[in-house]
Amino acid sequence: MTDVTVPVSAFREGKASEVFEEVRREGTRLVVGDDDSAVCIIMRPEDYVRMSGEFYDTKTMSVAEERFNHIDRSRLISAKEFDKRFGFTEEDLEGWEDIELE
Repeated sequence: MTDVTVPVSAFREGKASEVFEEVRREGTRLVVGDDDSAVCIIMRPEDYVRMSGEFYDTKTMSVAEERFNHIDRSRLISAKEFDKRFGFTEEDLEGWEDIELE
């Protein structure tokens, strides 16, 4: 773990630019206090964006699974019934293969 830790004293000693350059080159660093307790984590912006996206995806999947596991199956309807209830026709659905969904 010591290869990814940075003592907080490095910032007091004016070595912040060296620490930031190390993070830019090699990735995330854990800043530890004088008593070796975690103070903060420094990471590249692209790593943070990736990690945040992964967290969001995981959280979204968890919510979806929770909802799916507690669905009232008696309220489900077929696609045909859905189209009938909401007035969709075959013509409305033509060309849907060309639409990109996200």
